[in-house]
Amino acid sequence: MTTISPQLAYTNLKLLDDVNASSSARYRELAQEILADPQVSLGWRQAIADRLNHANNLLTMRTVHGDDSY
Repeated sequence: MTTISPQLAYTNLKLLDDVNASSSARYRELAQEILADPQVSLGWRQAIADRLNHANNLLTMRTVHGDDSY
């Protein structure tokens, strides 16, 4: 497990549209690691969760069409 700062994880989530699929997946994974860490403040975890949720919703809207599922 790679440990990064909550601030970097938060910033990386803003870059998801600007990086390749592999980097995007890694950024999401790192954000999940931060969310699972009880030593990270609730404020940071909430901010990261909000940004990750927003990014996931955008991804869904761009990739799921009609009756498709993901």
